[in-house]
Amino acid sequence: MTEHSKISREGATKVTGKPSLFERANDTFGLDALAPAKPPVRLPEGEKRVRRPVAPQPAVPSAAAPVAAPVETAVQAPAPTIPTAEPVKNLPQAVSLGHAHQPISRDHLRDAGLIVPEDGVSELLEEFRIVKRELLADARAGGSSKAQQILVSSPHPGEGKTYCAVNLAIALAAERDLEVLLVDADVIKPSVPARLGFEPGKGLMDALADPSLQPETLAVKTDIDNLFVLPAGSRNSNAAEYLASARTGEVLARLTQGAPNRIVIFDTPPALAASAAAELAAHVGQVLLVARADETSRAALEDAQQLLSACVDIKLLLNAAQFSPSGRQFGSYGAQGERS
Repeated sequence: MTEHSKISREGATKVTGKPSLFERANDTFGLDALAPAKPPVRLPEGEKRVRRPVAPQPAVPSAAAPVAAPVETAVQAPAPTIPTAEPVKNLPQAVSLGHAHQPISRDHLRDAGLIVPEDGVSELLEEFRIVKRELLADARAGGSSKAQQILVSSPHPGEGKTYCAVNLAIALAAERDLEVLLVDADVIKPSVPARLGFEPGKGLMDALADPSLQPETLAVKTDIDNLFVLPAGSRNSNAAEYLASARTGEVLARLTQGAPNRIVIFDTPPALAASAAAELAAHVGQVLLVARADETSRAALEDAQQLLSACVDIKLLLNAAQFSPSGRQFGSYGAQGERS
């Protein structure tokens, strides 16, 4: 094993015959002078040692030491403002219908071929159930009170528009969460009260002619649940002008004001026989145009549709059809003598 020992500067010179790298660097740069000076044994008299200032460290309070409350400064930050909720706008109150009560003879309904609520399911009821479902779906999807107002008309007299309007109203009144107002808007030949078997009183035309009268006070509450009737009222030779006035919009708006579960059905004159239907079409959300099978022509339907085009939603109802392409018949399921 090679023995290792410290080689002194002189030893390195003796071995190699020339000074080492450290010796040459010391001769050139004087490395010995870079050594730290030795501290004095004692300081001279009269001199004081100066301590370097040390930044104070924050004291950590102990669990037992009380914590002083913060001192309020003269200038305080403004308190944050809490936004207040906007006041709820006053929603229009629903007007209640019907101050007079009128019983409806069920025998009169049967003799007129109309739906009788207590007679159970019939073919006629099932057919108008199909009609009302589409009308109700569009009324609820419309998102406005205008969609709750439905006009029933036909191109010509004798095509069954009043018959369909009354049956539709009775079928709709069977809904559990609905109010139905049937308005006799055929101001030329009113017939809705006669179809239901009672004498008419003041009604729509009276409310249009007299601003002090409100239409809801003239409505009649029948003994058919949820069914109300507004008669046509006093006859007036200026009926068309009254229907075209601004008062008409105000009157009709009150009928559904604040009442999203109320459907208003207007039985109007035939579209090609009087202008009343065209005037009212601008105020409703749906039109049901009745055509009689084998009698109403296509040209008459197109002309009526054009006159009622102020309403963008016009539906066609075929009345008195004797033939069904599918061969189906409503109302027989569950009848006496029929097998399930």
